[in-house]
Amino acid sequence: TLIATVNGTPFTVDTFRLFMIERLQGGQQENNQAFQQQAFNEFMTLIVASQEAEKRKLQDNPDVQAAMEVQRLKVMANAGMAAMARDIEVTDEELKAAYEEGKKQAERTEYKARHILVKDEAEAKKLIAELDKEADFAELAKKHSLGPTGKNGGELDWFDASQMVKPFADAVSAMKPGTHSKEPVNTQFGWHVIELQETRVAEPPSFEAAKPQLTALVQREKLAQEMATLRDGAMVELNEEIVRVTPREGAEAPAPEETK
Repeated sequence: TLIATVNGTPFTVDTFRLFMIERLQGGQQENNQAFQQQAFNEFMTLIVASQEAEKRKLQDNPDVQAAMEVQRLKVMANAGMAAMARDIEVTDEELKAAYEEGKKQAERTEYKARHILVKDEAEAKKLIAELDKEADFAELAKKHSLGPTGKNGGELDWFDASQMVKPFADAVSAMKPGTHSKEPVNTQFGWHVIELQETRVAEPPSFEAAKPQLTALVQREKLAQEMATLRDGAMVELNEEIVRVTPREGAEAPAPEETK
């Protein structure tokens, strides 16, 4: 289906659609009527500029030919790898093995805590002294905390260390459940007094919930292996006047000499 004929040359809807998809891939544009009109205007500009380049015989320019060859290689490589990926079969055994490995790597501790945020270290130390005398943490938080959780007694939702700024996370991970911090913890937000209530090991997603991500992961790993096999089996003859061959273990490719 044609979308337009420009100076006698027809262009299809599929060509424009691909151009528009590439414009959308940055994620900063919304696919609405205004964007589509802007994309179409840019598409028309691309066409007439390309036609002008052909009139000037720029397709015979070595730099232009090299750039076009790079683009051709990218398109064909992407198409080839997509076709290879579609042919890759993933078994349940492979998925379950990837799931178990992922569970080991994803194991993390989650913390249930509350805190009191104040402006200066001296005030934080006074609060710690009161807690040492068995003052009620929640009441102190409601009375003194500057943070948004103060009204709830300083109560925080379950969190892991990666969700908190480092000084706070380091302090919590060093504490035992049922204790409060013995020294104020300084962050960019102020001075914290922390009480650690509970810890738990985070539950991973179920196998069924993780299956789509696991399938994509195993496919990528298998595709990488197939690409490595293709690379290793390729017959490559190097121009040693340009490419410096430096054999070393683990080298993927020789480095080209600096182009003069």
